Amino acid sequence: MIDKQLLIDTIQEAIADTDVFLVKVQVKPDNSIIVELDSDTAVDIDTCADLTRRIEETFDRDVEDYELEVGSAGLTSPFKIRRQYVKNIGNEVEVLTGDGRKLKGVLTEVGDDDFTIEVSRKAKEPGQKRPVIVNEPLKMKFTDNKYVKYLIQFK
Repeated sequence: MIDKQLLIDTIQEAIADTDVFLVKVQVKPDNSIIVELDSDTAVDIDTCADLTRRIEETFDRDVEDYELEVGSAGLTSPFKIRRQYVKNIGNEVEVLTGDGRKLKGVLTEVGDDDFTIEVSRKAKEPGQKRPVIVNEPLKMKFTDNKYVKYLIQFK
């Protein structure tokens, strides 16, 4: 069985001086390994190939008999770690709340266990004939949502 902590240490060492960061490592009982990376800029195929080689240097395939998949967190994948939230400050995100509401807004702030999005809504202002669009901040806990992900819109 693959030593997961040694695997994580190997990955962290390999990406130490880059803007790439580890999102998830999964070692399944059948020795299949899935490594998910993200970056403040981009994760390219060369980064994944280099990391694959580094893992293969540490874990001999003949001895461990494993299957390895190294890839990037998809653009539309839900955020899994705080650093993904920080990376997306200023971007529009979609939030599916724990009670099933789907919200869209701009991610404006990230705390230790919460984040703030600015959502737009129509409101009737005093003295106005028609409703106007107002932006209001909405603070949410990471754990109170089913998912938060980058929102791609084609205009």
